[in-house]
Amino acid sequence: MRIAVIDGQGGGIGKTIVEKLRKELPEDTEIIALGTNALATAAMIKAGANEGATGENAIVYSSGKVDVIMGPIGIISANSMHGELTPMMSKSIAESTARKILLPLNKCNIEIVGVDKSEPLPHLSDKAVQIVKDFIGGYENVRS
Repeated sequence: MRIAVIDGQGGGIGKTIVEKLRKELPEDTEIIALGTNALATAAMIKAGANEGATGENAIVYSSGKVDVIMGPIGIISANSMHGELTPMMSKSIAESTARKILLPLNKCNIEIVGVDKSEPLPHLSDKAVQIVKDFIGGYENVRS
């Protein structure tokens, strides 16, 4: 199972996700940190990602080679994160066949109806990791 965590700016959201994934998932789960900048990638690697890469080409190339993509909802919105996320990045993420598990953070002028806006990042990331665990359980059942 290969999971890409995508983040930008300071990488704090990605760092939180990687820490929780590393704590909850089997050691053989490969976590790839994909940052829109080197600071974000470094934060996610420090949090426990197996490897990392930075920039548009890394995200475009890797989006099609993973089973799951995680990050804030803004990663599928062109020019989000103050323009760090390029249109090619968002297109490759949106078009990837990987399951996308996105946190509904309201930082990119995107409103999602039915989402509790007061829920803090740690709770959202806990729920996201649970979705990954459920997905892996189903994935492993299909493979065996």
